[in-house]
Amino acid sequence: MASDSQVIASLYFLPASLEMSHIHHPLSLSFSHSLSVLSWMIQKPHKVGTFFGCIGKDEFGKILKQKAEECHVDAHYYEQSEEPTGTCAACITGDNRSLVASLAAANCYKKDKHLDLEENWKLVEKAKVYYIAGFFLTVSLESILKVAKHASENKKIFCMNLSAPFISEFFMDSLMKVMPYVDILFGNETEAATFARKQGFETEDIKEIAKKAQSLPKANKKRQRVVVFTQGKEGTVMATADEKVGTFPVIKIDQKDIVDTNGAGDAFVGGFLSELVQEKSLEQCIRAGHYAANVVIRHSGCTFPEKPDFH
Repeated sequence: MASDSQVIASLYFLPASLEMSHIHHPLSLSFSHSLSVLSWMIQKPHKVGTFFGCIGKDEFGKILKQKAEECHVDAHYYEQSEEPTGTCAACITGDNRSLVASLAAANCYKKDKHLDLEENWKLVEKAKVYYIAGFFLTVSLESILKVAKHASENKKIFCMNLSAPFISEFFMDSLMKVMPYVDILFGNETEAATFARKQGFETEDIKEIAKKAQSLPKANKKRQRVVVFTQGKEGTVMATADEKVGTFPVIKIDQKDIVDTNGAGDAFVGGFLSELVQEKSLEQCIRAGHYAANVVIRHSGCTFPEKPDFH
């Protein structure tokens, strides 16, 4: 298994005999990581963000609901009995992390049984900013498109993450059906490179990739797309309208202070969104993202102190 890779488990990797007390349980899943960081950065009012997903009727499902409450995330889960709650193992090697995910129930989300319900769609209509991880393209494209089109038609902000190289590698058709509605696109340098290769951009320069991704066709032409690519310890690249591309340095950290880079990208998005929903500048959003990621990599898993110290 390659360092810093993300793969899907062909078999459930958690043995039945594994004792629950030996497992560390931060609020799991990529987008719930981001939402928990957003809630942490904002502090009050609580539950500024709402999360939809699918879990099993089991112990891990109970843990996710409990952790959502603790993180002040307004979670509304579709609960089903066909598959167990999804799990993910993070393998830490030096400063890098590799992920093995058993999606299980996460693959079972049903638009007609959850998103389309009146009480749930009212929550969607109430929101002003939407964020969906690219991973969800493997689950319910129709759900993504319904939310994306609603955002575009109502002049709201729709954000998406490339999430992992395999999304661009194997789900590019689905990704490009959503792309016209994407107002803010997130990704890291590896995901950006795969996206560029599959799109035939004929460049490996991340600034050029960001510029080309920014200029892809868009449904709501009154809101130009913003592309944000992180590069680990290297500067974050942001492309905006009129082919403007900037690089923003990350916060320096001593190598010995890095505990776990798992969740750093999700934390960046959470920090970014915490300022975006408060209508701060894009530069301020990136500063908040860098701060959140810098805090998270000092801890095990996507965890953080009780209160942020971001100014």
